Amino acid sequence: MSARGRVEVMIQKNRASGGKGFAALWQGSAIVLLGAGLGLLVNQWRPDALPLIADWSLKSQLAAVGQDESLLVSLEEAKALFDTRAAVFVDARAQEFHALEHIAGALNLPWEDFEAHFQQVMADVPPDTLIITYCDGESCALSKDLALALQGKGYPHVRVLPNGLSLWKDAGLPLESR
Repeated sequence: MSARGRVEVMIQKNRASGGKGFAALWQGSAIVLLGAGLGLLVNQWRPDALPLIADWSLKSQLAAVGQDESLLVSLEEAKALFDTRAAVFVDARAQEFHALEHIAGALNLPWEDFEAHFQQVMADVPPDTLIITYCDGESCALSKDLALALQGKGYPHVRVLPNGLSLWKDAGLPLESR
């Protein structure tokens, strides 16, 4: 039987059943919409209402873990530190992405494998070194998570370059690939 024939059979069955399929679809949709509307209404009445739109900026993420903006470093400041070799840059992205492109001279300590690679990657970096972590994307939290983990391992001078790779690349600053 062709596709057109199957559709015609389904239409005939629907007509024979008195349009119960359409009624079920309409009723199901009405229940979903009513539930969503009721949920939104109850949320508005709650004293601790949940936000309908979240702020995923790095600033907001840092505030959520009790950190202030002092953990952030601007592109201009990062460039000055890069030019004077006053900081070590650490890429928080996976090794595959780091190999494709990274800030020139940056170490790679992938956040998802932090414990497995920490000793090897940070062996030659003294604890009093200024470290700038970065990843890619405005909402990328890997650099923040890596910075906090490094602080937990005894590196107190860690800063985060939000949306680091994209900003660095857009500014035409030195990049490398492996």
